[in-house]
Amino acid sequence: MKEQEGAMAVKMARRAIDAETRDLNIDRFDVPDSFREKSGAFVTLKTFPKEELRGCIGYPEPVFPLAEAILRAAQGACHDPRFPPLRPEELDQVVVEVSVLTPPVELKVDGRKDVPRSIVIGRDGLIMERGMFRGLLLPQVPVEWGWDANTFLEQACMKAGLAPDMWLDRQTRIFTFQAEIFHEGSPYGQILRGRTQ
Repeated sequence: MKEQEGAMAVKMARRAIDAETRDLNIDRFDVPDSFREKSGAFVTLKTFPKEELRGCIGYPEPVFPLAEAILRAAQGACHDPRFPPLRPEELDQVVVEVSVLTPPVELKVDGRKDVPRSIVIGRDGLIMERGMFRGLLLPQVPVEWGWDANTFLEQACMKAGLAPDMWLDRQTRIFTFQAEIFHEGSPYGQILRGRTQ
C-alpha cells in the first residue's frame, strides 16, 4: 500500500470516528480503485500521549470493500464493548491507527511444538479458532508488549476464551496474517507508516 493510500485510510477512519462520536453523517468521498477491493481491516484508538488502548474493532476476513471495512471498523472502535463509548471531548486526546490485513492462512505444521518457530514476531498476526471460540491479535501487539512466539500464542488463545496452552491441541485451528499499518503521530497530526519489527 502506497503512503498516500495509507494516509487516506487513516483520514477516512478519523472522519468516521469524528462523525460517529458527534452523531453526524459521514461525508462521502472518492477513493482509489484499491479501496473498492475486498480486504480485512482493523481500526485502533489509543490515548495520546500514553498510548493506552481505547478501542479496537475490525474485520479479519475480506468480506467488505476496503473503504467500507475501514468505515465500519472506525465506527465500531468508538463502541468497543471493553470500554465506555468514545465521547466528543476525547477526539483530540486519541490517535487513530488503521491496519489493512492480508487474508488469513491456516498454519499447517507436522508437530504442534513446532508452531512457535513458524511465527515471525512483528510480521504475523494470529487468529485462534476452536468451535465457536475465536480470538485475533494484530502483528503489532506482541511487539508492543515484548512477547516471544510462545507468549503470543498463549495470549491469542486467551483472547479466544481458551486456556493458554490450547494452541498445542490439534482441534484448535491457528491462522496467520500480515498487516500494513498506518497511524497518526499525534491527534489529527502527521500520518506515519507503522513499524512492527
